[in-house]
Amino acid sequence: MTSTSTSDSVATDRAVVSAPDASAATPADLLPRTADHLSLFQDVAGDDLAAWADARSLADEVLPRINDWWDRGEYPIELIGRLGELDLLTDGLDVPGHRSLTPLATGLVNMELSRIDGSVGTMVGVQGGLALRSIMLLGSEEQKQRWAEPLAAGTEYGAFALTEPDHGSDSVSLETVARRDGDSWVLSGEKRWIGNGADCHLSVVWARVEDESDSALNGQVSGFLVDQSLPGYEAEVIRGKVALRAIHQAHISLHDVRIPLDARLPGARSFKDTSRVLFATRAGVAWGALGHATACYEAALEHAQNRIQFGRPLAKAQNVQVRLASMLQTLTSMQLYCVRLAELEAAGAIRPEQASLAKVHNTRAAREIATDARDLLGGSGILLENRVVRHRSDIEALHTYEGTDTMQSLIVGRSITGVSAFV
Repeated sequence: MTSTSTSDSVATDRAVVSAPDASAATPADLLPRTADHLSLFQDVAGDDLAAWADARSLADEVLPRINDWWDRGEYPIELIGRLGELDLLTDGLDVPGHRSLTPLATGLVNMELSRIDGSVGTMVGVQGGLALRSIMLLGSEEQKQRWAEPLAAGTEYGAFALTEPDHGSDSVSLETVARRDGDSWVLSGEKRWIGNGADCHLSVVWARVEDESDSALNGQVSGFLVDQSLPGYEAEVIRGKVALRAIHQAHISLHDVRIPLDARLPGARSFKDTSRVLFATRAGVAWGALGHATACYEAALEHAQNRIQFGRPLAKAQNVQVRLASMLQTLTSMQLYCVRLAELEAAGAIRPEQASLAKVHNTRAAREIATDARDLLGGSGILLENRVVRHRSDIEALHTYEGTDTMQSLIVGRSITGVSAFV
């Protein structure tokens, strides 16, 4: 009879791939030329390099524990505080008292955190990319004074509550209502798939306004700052996910939640304003997919070099070299998309459909690389300790969130044909 371990940990000392060096501080150490074939990142320097290295420094804290967190579906929410200490939560926003990341640095941080783990990358996407960005782009000065610092520092946790049980891709048709009642708003409805939506502090809730005193706003979508401890705010963590298991998403029920009039984001007067926030995060998903794909490619390369079968390393087999070269070609195309997006954003010339194209391409490409890497690792490829299967699962979430493959492709299709096929 086979004995079983009584340990609750899935971590062992039998991993066939090594952990990245958390102390890496040069471009060559952070991304060896075997993964940067066109030397696209070898000249990163100054503040951009410092931010990239800071993101990498979390590897020693996260990687020894992430597989257990992932296996248990446990959210190490204290990592948001660590990300704040490293000043990595601003996602390219200008927040007083915090460093301002260039588009390239913002992308590198997203890439590196996802290269470590997708749940950690998503923490920045939710806290900084969505919740903080909503307030910085659309909030009043008083709202910024209240929330910018704690969200950027990671001392309080924020959510972006847009999607609903019946409205995902067509979130423009959301049914949650904010009804004007004297000097208050009363919110009713449901939200689903909301990162940080349970047991945190703030939810930026998007709702359809019912206010006959403001004809321009009545019937439009606006954003509302909702304290999660208020009566009527109920949130349940969604269980059973097979992706991004180390961060929680919630199903939220709003039962006549009453908030003051000044809790509405004054700059949010239609869904077009909501889209401004979403558009800004789309490029981040492309960078995150690049991080996942890089981790998978590196694992496959290392395993091929070290695994001996039939008396020789796998890397000496022609078909393995061809597969690794094909993976590198795909990875390089992803890098080119990301670098060009950063250049366009820095020049103030990026268009939504360009970010959509990059998001579609890179999540598709990441799926391809992860699948090939999993196969190249053989049986080792399905073990969490070798990381590839965790990345492969997490990529499925990236492929869907911030706009599905189909929706982003339709945005591109509308751009090139001049005809909308959404309805």
